[in-house]
Amino acid sequence: MTSAVLSLSALLAASALAAPAAGAAPRNDQPAAAPAGWERVDGSELARFAGSAGSDGSDGRTQAPAATGRSASARADDSGTFALKSVRNGKFTATEKNYAAPNTGVLRARSAEVTGAWEGFAFEWHEATQTYALKSLANNRYVAVEGNYTGNAQNVLRARSTGTGTWERFTLYYNEDADRWALQSALNGRFVAMENSYTGSLQYALRARSLEVTGSWEQFEIFQIGS
Repeated sequence: MTSAVLSLSALLAASALAAPAAGAAPRNDQPAAAPAGWERVDGSELARFAGSAGSDGSDGRTQAPAATGRSASARADDSGTFALKSVRNGKFTATEKNYAAPNTGVLRARSAEVTGAWEGFAFEWHEATQTYALKSLANNRYVAVEGNYTGNAQNVLRARSTGTGTWERFTLYYNEDADRWALQSALNGRFVAMENSYTGSLQYALRARSLEVTGSWEQFEIFQIGS
């Protein structure tokens, strides 16, 4: 199994601990600017980063945990199949396909390890828009930003779409110095954050609500889990 986890050396300690304010609903014509030190990653670059680590971890990178139980062997697209680990709480993102409506398929950083399809996502590169669509292996649905939700659930990420459009597209950023990844929604221009301070069923939910990458709330590690 090839590892693509990219671990943090250091960012400013204060910013890594500070929780960004959710703020008002963003305007689509005012997307957040690309964060300093972060570069957009296209399909070929993601594949290159993902393939840079040997399966024995000899380059010093941490290997993705071995999948157990549910299978993670579903075929990925050309970009690859990955698991997302929140830097904020150290948990892998899972698709909550058993949640009741309207939160069926919500993405939550709650798994201690990659158990299988629940934590797997196919990253599909779209050349025309220079963005990625994320397809959950748990329910075979694309991840959308719920821009029409209200309250604490507004802009939550949910694997519920059978096709892709602006709601399902994300710009992927990589910070080489920090060795971290960030996702920016094409729908509202906001960066995806993990809601560590939420309680109840949406605790640790992923939500496109940050104006910038302030620290660990918006940062993720990426593991390649499929060949």
